[in-house]
Formats: sequence, structure tokens, C-alpha cells
Amino acid sequence: MTYCYALSVLLGNESDRELVRGGLTALLTDLRDPDNDGWYDSINADGSPHDSTKPAYAHAFVLLAASAGIVLGEPTARELHTAIRAVIDEHFWDDDAGVMRESFDAQWLHSEPYRGANANMHTVEAFLAAADVTGDDGYLRRAERIARTFIDGFARAHDWRLPEHYAADLTVLPDYNRDDPMHRFRPFGVTPGHLLEWARLCLQLAGSLRESTGWHLGAARALYDRAVTDGWHADGRAGFVYTIDFDGKPVARTRMWWVLAEAMGAAAALYTVTGEQRYADDLAKWWHEAQLHFVDLAGGSWHHALDETNTPDDSVWNGKPDIYHSLQAVLLPGRPVAPSLLITLSDRATGAR
Repeated sequence: MTYCYALSVLLGNESDRELVRGGLTALLTDLRDPDNDGWYDSINADGSPHDSTKPAYAHAFVLLAASAGIVLGEPTARELHTAIRAVIDEHFWDDDAGVMRESFDAQWLHSEPYRGANANMHTVEAFLAAADVTGDDGYLRRAERIARTFIDGFARAHDWRLPEHYAADLTVLPDYNRDDPMHRFRPFGVTPGHLLEWARLCLQLAGSLRESTGWHLGAARALYDRAVTDGWHADGRAGFVYTIDFDGKPVARTRMWWVLAEAMGAAAALYTVTGEQRYADDLAKWWHEAQLHFVDLAGGSWHHALDETNTPDDSVWNGKPDIYHSLQAVLLPGRPVAPSLLITLSDRATGAR
């Protein structure tokens, strides 16, 4: 949310700067472990951690928030960036494997014997933003290594149905959470929304690298096509299903707002890069679906999940806690795929060309 409100400031809503400052302050104080360093993803009303686990997923967003604050010239953002970079370097980044470790206990004594594509995907996004903001190409090299491992490697090897779950040695865990197919962050099987998100990030990565190796566009096309073929109207009803199995059959049929938002972002990015009309047509189709079922003109924001009949469903997400995906969905079309929104909106705000 700190990142989202930074985008709002860059769009001209200066009053939201106080929310950015509040977020940066919280990340430097209440949400940060004062004894062992690192961040909790949530705390209780008394300030104690709701869960003492320190996940890579949450730390990726701390880096994204720090990058957003730097763009706005917030002095505390530099301090936050220095702190989060140190934690990532010391604990999460596995240089031998070229990917992130998943999570640790509060004292950093035990690393979870699991690695997830989701945490690594959001780390790629954060690394790309940090590279844009700081000029540190080390972030780009790390983002490329992660993407090569999961997309040029695992996704390609699995006919572009990217496995989400891995053991510590990066052995695929195809049956992970088979008994919990509606998990918020680690559902069983393949997640079409992540294929779409990865497609956009591959294009952003290619645009950010000074010397693209050339695999990114082909992978982005393949990921997008797989997600649309397997996920859209997969059970005969409108919308993207949440998950599929490794044969492309629907598993969790709930329609998530973030999946449709990422379909918009991927279609917009592919249209920008290729100029092919089919992606513009898809973008219009996804927007029609959003306006028809997800955008809540009466209550505001987007419904976060719909059931198979496109009725709002709170079984996975209670209420509307997140605007991150839908906000980016409205900002990405018509803009370059690289650099990140923090830079393209900053250029807009300063009148740069």
C-alpha cells in the first residue's frame, strides 16, 4: 500500500504523501524486528508479531516500498532501502541457486525447506523497481537469474505450465497443497494469473537489460497463450479460473480480481512490444469482464473474488484489502514496459520526455 500511494502522489495526489510517510515509518519501526532485524508481514494490536515467520514474499514488498519512497525523495526511504538490501543479501538471496530462499524463523536460525515461484516472482518485480531507482545493475542480474530459472527453465520444461512449489534443492513438488486448492498464496497446481504476471515481468526485464538474451519475448507469448488457453472460460463460464492442474484442467474455479488485472497488464505489455492487434482486442475483452463483474461502482474498488456464477465471494479474501493489482491494471496500458511505473510516472510528474 505504501507503493500504491506513492503511485498516487506521482499521479498528482500530493495529499497521499502522508500515507506514504506513514507506511515508511511503520516499516522502519512497528513491523521491523528490533532484535534480529527483518520484517513481519503483520502485527497484533499490542505490537507483537501475528506470525513470527519472516517470508521472502513480504520482504520483496518492503524493497518495493523503499524504492517508491526514494522516487518521492522521502529521506527515510534511503534508510529503509539500506536495511532491506542488507537483509536480502545476508539471508534471502541464494547466489549458488540464483533464487530466493523462502522464509525463516524470527531468529534466522532455520530456513523453510521449500521454495516458491510466487515469492521469487514478486522479488523480480521489486528488483526491477530497485534497479530503476538506484541504478544498481546488480538487481537486474539477480532478476534475470530468477527469471531464467523459473521461466526459461521450469516453465519451458513443463509446456509453460509453471510449477509453483519446490523443495529446497529446487525439485518440483507437483502434489504440494493438493488438499488445500484454495490457499491464498500456495494453491495446488498451476496458477494462470501468475503465468500472466510473469509474462509482463519478462517483457519488463528484457526492456531493462542492456543486452537482452532474446528469450524473454518468446516466453512472454507462450506464458500468455497458456494462461488464456487453460484459464479463460475453462469450465464453460466467463472469467479466469484460479488454478488448473498440470494437464490444464480447472481445479479451483473461483474468479480472482488479481488474475484478471494481471491479464490486462500482460495484454497491454504484449501489445506495446509487438503491436499485434490480438493483444489490444484481449485487453478490451478483459476490461469488459472487469466492468461487468469486478468493478464495484457502488461500494468502490473491485470485488476480490467471485464464485462460479460471478457472484461476490468472501471465502478466500474477506472484503477488499488490496488495490495493488487493480491499480497497476489501470496504469500500465499505453505506457512503456520498462522502466517501472515508479519511473514512468515520475517522468510524467516532472514533465520529462
